[in-house]
Amino acid sequence: MQAPTSILTIGNHRLAWGERTYIMGVMNITPDSFSGDGLLAHGFPSIGILEDVKTLAGRFLAEGADILDIGGESTRPGSLPVDAQEEMRRVVPAIQAIAAEFPDVLISIDTCKAAVAEGALQAGAAMVNDVWGFRADPDLPAIAARARAPVILMHNRSKPANVEFRERLGSAYRGGEYENLMEDVCGELMDSVRIARAAGIPNERIILDPGIGFGKTVGQNLELIDRLGEIRALGFPVLLGPSRKSFIGYTLELPPDQRLEGTAAAVGVGITRGADIIRVHDVATMVRIARMTDALVRRR
Repeated sequence: MQAPTSILTIGNHRLAWGERTYIMGVMNITPDSFSGDGLLAHGFPSIGILEDVKTLAGRFLAEGADILDIGGESTRPGSLPVDAQEEMRRVVPAIQAIAAEFPDVLISIDTCKAAVAEGALQAGAAMVNDVWGFRADPDLPAIAARARAPVILMHNRSKPANVEFRERLGSAYRGGEYENLMEDVCGELMDSVRIARAAGIPNERIILDPGIGFGKTVGQNLELIDRLGEIRALGFPVLLGPSRKSFIGYTLELPPDQRLEGTAAAVGVGITRGADIIRVHDVATMVRIARMTDALVRRR
């Protein structure tokens, strides 16, 4: 296991890379999450839904989540895009409600849109998680830089046309054309890093995500997790998001609500390969997996 290389301070929060694994809890303020956990599945923002948002946030924090990742646009294969105004209508009240209820919470906004990120940062978010690695909205890097917000830059080769559907297992992206999987992913992540640097975001505020499930085959996703150390070797902290994803379902032939053990295996192996943050739906279980794996591989 690689030794700590730096410490990221965000308000009262101190993330010491290599010291332990940090847990990011997924909070989908959407009606169409692939995993069935979207908090808008039965309606749009209302007092009742905001109470549900606060309840879930409180549960995740009590279970050991270090970061809450709030998203208002589904990224499941085949999902329809949401405009910035609608996305803000979903996430801004949720962030405000969580920040008011839990003043010291560390919130990440999961968006690729500059306007949404700006509204979320003003509402109480402190990090930006962009699934397109600053390739979708050219104004987003400047928004993050002005706010001095750490950024998560994800690799993504998803195309709407490259979606397959299987009964029980749901939708999945087919793989992109890679000349060399690891070289291509690492090279494109570094392209995103260069965009961030050009906007004035320093290295210490950049986190990389290999984009598990986004434009990769089942085999490519498995290989990425197994070789995650090659991404960590780029010199940045790494976030891994395998939770309930289709590569698990297609490997085990299980629907999203039966992928807990597969997620646990991916999380454990990911930590041994150098993951610093794990983005998950099942916080309580994955906190235990991470703590046990840390005890095995991060011994002093």
